[in-house]
Amino acid sequence: MANKNLLKLFFDRPTEPCFMQKGEDKTYFRMPSNYFPDKYKSSSNVLENRFSDGATRTIEVRNIALPNLSLPMELAYNEQFSLFVPKHRKMAGRLIDIFMNMRDVDDLLSICSYCQMRINPYMFNYCLSVAILHRDDTKGLDIPTFAETFPDKFMDPKVFRRAREVSTVMKPGDRLPVVIPQNYTASESEPEQRVAYFREDIGINLHHWHWHLVYPFDAEVRSIVDKDRRGELFYYMHQQIIARYSTERLCNGLARPRRYNDFRQPIEEGYFPKLDSQVASRSWPPRFAGSTIRDLDRPVDQIRSDVSELETWRERFIQAINDLAIILPNGRQMKLDEETGIDVLGNLMESSIISRNRGYYGDLHNMGHVFISYTHDPDHRNLEQFGVMGDSATAMRDPVFYRWHAYIDDIFLLYKNKLPPYPQNKLDFPGIRVSGVSVEGPGGQGVLTTQWEQSTVDLGRGLDFTPRGSVLARFTHLTHDNFNYVIQVNNTSGAGVMGTVRLFIAPVRDEQGRPLAFSEQKRLMIELDKFTQSIPAGSSTFRRSSLDSSVTIPYERTFRAQSARPGDPGSVEAAEFDFCGCGWPHHMLIPKGTAQGYPMVLFCMISNWNDDRVAQDLVGACNDAASYCGIRDRKYPDRRPMGFPFDRPSPAASLRDFLTPNMAISDCTIRFTDATRIRGQQGFKEIKRDTRQKRSCGCSDYGPADIDALIRKPYYYIKCNHKNHIF
Repeated sequence: MANKNLLKLFFDRPTEPCFMQKGEDKTYFRMPSNYFPDKYKSSSNVLENRFSDGATRTIEVRNIALPNLSLPMELAYNEQFSLFVPKHRKMAGRLIDIFMNMRDVDDLLSICSYCQMRINPYMFNYCLSVAILHRDDTKGLDIPTFAETFPDKFMDPKVFRRAREVSTVMKPGDRLPVVIPQNYTASESEPEQRVAYFREDIGINLHHWHWHLVYPFDAEVRSIVDKDRRGELFYYMHQQIIARYSTERLCNGLARPRRYNDFRQPIEEGYFPKLDSQVASRSWPPRFAGSTIRDLDRPVDQIRSDVSELETWRERFIQAINDLAIILPNGRQMKLDEETGIDVLGNLMESSIISRNRGYYGDLHNMGHVFISYTHDPDHRNLEQFGVMGDSATAMRDPVFYRWHAYIDDIFLLYKNKLPPYPQNKLDFPGIRVSGVSVEGPGGQGVLTTQWEQSTVDLGRGLDFTPRGSVLARFTHLTHDNFNYVIQVNNTSGAGVMGTVRLFIAPVRDEQGRPLAFSEQKRLMIELDKFTQSIPAGSSTFRRSSLDSSVTIPYERTFRAQSARPGDPGSVEAAEFDFCGCGWPHHMLIPKGTAQGYPMVLFCMISNWNDDRVAQDLVGACNDAASYCGIRDRKYPDRRPMGFPFDRPSPAASLRDFLTPNMAISDCTIRFTDATRIRGQQGFKEIKRDTRQKRSCGCSDYGPADIDALIRKPYYYIKCNHKNHIF
């Protein structure tokens, strides 16, 4: 049987035909002559001789009876692909089924060899990734990050011209990183650009893409879609995105996103993505300020839908909430109970094969994306493709994404507000008193510190038809200094107990500087961490590192640094590493804050683990970023509703009034420093560009003249003689 690691080569140079040498080890796939596309068939022998020459490894591709690929091949090779477009979802579902039904890895390798040269590269990548994640014989393969395979979806196209120049002129090992400009999509005169660092963050957009990879819409194998609490997770993950984005806006002097709830009114914000599609060979279309969604009539996409359909689906959804019951296809009603109602509604909102009544409740969330993404060409008269809102890898770049999802969250809130408040016995943990909670870090107690950081991503895998070798791109993103939570507990029960620690952070003031009402503040609660803790009898203090967050994954997993991948290919550890590509990027764990220090409130609750736990074996399971992504092949690891204890209405007038003895709060501030550090630099410190001030411990041997000389270079660093320093 073929080595399943060979499948990874189909992610290498995705638009180069697979009969060309693949990978750094120059692997050649020897294919049956009938596998060559028509344009290459007459030259198949010549091509084989050319590309097999110098190959270090030759793979004989099995000649199999080819399945019917007519449906997925309806999408042209050089078109865009969108999970939000129903026709595209149907095509992708069929291709996933074909990949899933291959008898073994050899057959999968064979069908991939045939499809790679014919199927749209974006759809091929998505479907193969889903199959690898869900086939028993391919779990454990390290799927490359989408930003490496298709970097065009994440960065300024000028980068690729420079990258191709570097890869052609310079040998591997001599190539300097190509710098991706920061805030290149608009000028400072555009207020929305203040939060472009969040919207256009590569890690955040990768998270959104990977979440939809783990939770696809359609497949013949129902278990691929029908995962534990999938609908509720859709609701909660996006609710948290809105809470985070709203707080970032407050930190930058902007109002929280206005709901996009009137489909007949213009969208005030424009967006010019400054992205080029390498596959479609055209720029992503902008959306001009004041654009309005219009009825869609695009035969090429098999879309014919009126704006009134969105309004009808919304009315039916809201009616279901008002009735606390949905209508099933047979006309009967199904009650929405407190435990599963949000999951049922989530699966209706993000329509998939597990929607209880897709025909009646429609496709509100997905088609909202589609309508917005076609504002520039609703009837295809200009032969334009969809805008960034039509792609899960790019949608979060657009300001209207947050307006749309803020409204989606409002609809879910209608249901949540129908539920009764939590009674005291659901909130309290008798015998457990949290006497204090705080944070401690480099900024001191109660102060969280943020700044910019420059990191690198390798573009070499995505630079088709260029000399091989690593080509690094350096990009700037927000980050924070690591910190610890300090939690003080008094256990008067007389015996040790297990508790679930729940940590949130939220702003305390609104856009006008007024104290936030609790009903608003609880919607802005950002989950930071959730973990199980043994609590001995008596008083105790324990610390928890921010690095251990149940929400985030580290940089190495966001960007798939394979040097950090544990275990051998195919091992349990390796498989979990791949699933763990789903998770909020750790560098965006906390909001940006302000130079003066943005006031926030830290909340800690310890709930009874016996009421929270889900009986299952988590040994070897990926559960360190479960809050937004769940756990591979397991149930969601918390029996409480997602967002507990803030997901229901409360009679409390303030957060302090809401507290029970097993809860505590403390004031904290987030202080932002407008300086940039290089990720992973050892023995170096940055010189602050504007003041020429050394940010060092005073141990440098450089004098003023040396510093003045260094300041004229593109990056400003001086060596520090302390070997143990990591900056």
